[in-house]
Amino acid sequence: MTVATHFIVARNDIQNSRLIDTHLPEADALPDETLLIKIDRFAFTANNITYAMLGDELKYWQLFPAPDGFGIIPVWGFGEVIASRHSQVGEGEILFGYFPMATHLVIDAADVSKRGLRDAAAHRQGVAPVYNAYARVTGDAAFAGRQGDYQALLRPLFMLSFLVDDYLAEHNFFGAEQVILSSASSKAAFGLAHLLHSQRQPVRVIGLTSASNVGFVASLGCYDEVVSYDRIDTLPARHPAVYVDFAGNGDLRGRLHRHFGERLVYSSRIGLTHQNAAAEEADLPGAAPTWFFAPDQIRTRAKEWGPGGIDKRFGASWAAFAPKLAGWIEVVEGRGPAAVERLYRDTLAGRVPPHQGHMLSLATP
Repeated sequence: MTVATHFIVARNDIQNSRLIDTHLPEADALPDETLLIKIDRFAFTANNITYAMLGDELKYWQLFPAPDGFGIIPVWGFGEVIASRHSQVGEGEILFGYFPMATHLVIDAADVSKRGLRDAAAHRQGVAPVYNAYARVTGDAAFAGRQGDYQALLRPLFMLSFLVDDYLAEHNFFGAEQVILSSASSKAAFGLAHLLHSQRQPVRVIGLTSASNVGFVASLGCYDEVVSYDRIDTLPARHPAVYVDFAGNGDLRGRLHRHFGERLVYSSRIGLTHQNAAAEEADLPGAAPTWFFAPDQIRTRAKEWGPGGIDKRFGASWAAFAPKLAGWIEVVEGRGPAAVERLYRDTLAGRVPPHQGHMLSLATP
């Protein structure tokens, strides 16, 4: 039997992680219509910590079953079909999509087309469709080699950036003249900053980051101003502002709300990269903080733009963004359980330099 290794974390304490092995059926014992996938490599960023923090609320834990009290953090990556019981999918095919932090995955293939397929496993239903979709990318240069790494590391995050940008523009930035992004060095944040800076002038884009990351954030060239967290009181507060919170730090959010007061006209919560975030304050001045959930915006635009409308617009935005990545991101590869554990700990502790993007594999080198 095939032995699959999984990296699991305790749902109520994501500092608690471990490896477990499970036995998968051999190829000739797989159920009809299923595929056995060997997971080749996957991206891991601070956004995956958000998946863990919101695992119960947003149903991330249900995607890949784990022992009671534990969960498997989903990751974007690539897998090879090593056994197929579906007539339209051959062995050796490469799929791109949402995988567990594991060495293998069994997919119940459905809605198979030339471009992709869907995992119809019962436990994976009831979540946003994008999480169950797999692209067939064999031979596609856009998903090969380093370009493939950029796809895994940034394309899903850039989709979030694209949707936030679209939502803000749809609402005319709530009348604001400036957009403030926390965790400005994060990949989702600078993707949004790129979109705002390149196509939403004259709206000013302000990045908040740690003092140690100010230089990197400024070097990206997509922020009009970069301010360290300890200097937010220097921001001019006389003009209406929008706050997009990628950090999830309650203390920072409170300080910003009190600084801008009623001129903070929209406050969006997106990420939870700060694990030591302070408790949420009640009755903050300005607009009440609200969660932005990307699948809601996808559903809205899918109805309004029709079939292929989102893909066409997003593809154009990605084509303008992707060429910048070679100058912004150093891809670092890690293979084996020890490498995965080390990067996981470094990400939790905020020790990963912002210019790095990590591609991992649980397979032993």
